[in-house]
Amino acid sequence: MKYYVILIIMTAIGSIASLFLKKASGNENFLKMLFNLNLYVGGGLYLLSAVLNIHVLKYLDYSVVLPLTSITYIWTMVLSYFSLKERITAKKVLGVALIVGGAVLVSL
Repeated sequence: MKYYVILIIMTAIGSIASLFLKKASGNENFLKMLFNLNLYVGGGLYLLSAVLNIHVLKYLDYSVVLPLTSITYIWTMVLSYFSLKERITAKKVLGVALIVGGAVLVSL
């Protein structure tokens, strides 16, 4: 059970990392992006997420872990709503529900 909790935390960290990289991408040019703190926070969080992923893979089957990483889509939708003020439409909710539902079925 503890490894499933770590997996959920890993997906949340990965989604937060993507949010920081999205913020870093707002710079006008590549050089400014290289000096943007968001780039390094996002990269560091991705690294942490990858390390957690490797740790979880030591104890859970790959055929379970990989599909369950689709939980990231839930975190991403919530973060984009609150942080980026993006709209959550019924179509987006249905799409994420189908992805996560399919991933759960695959991992059973």
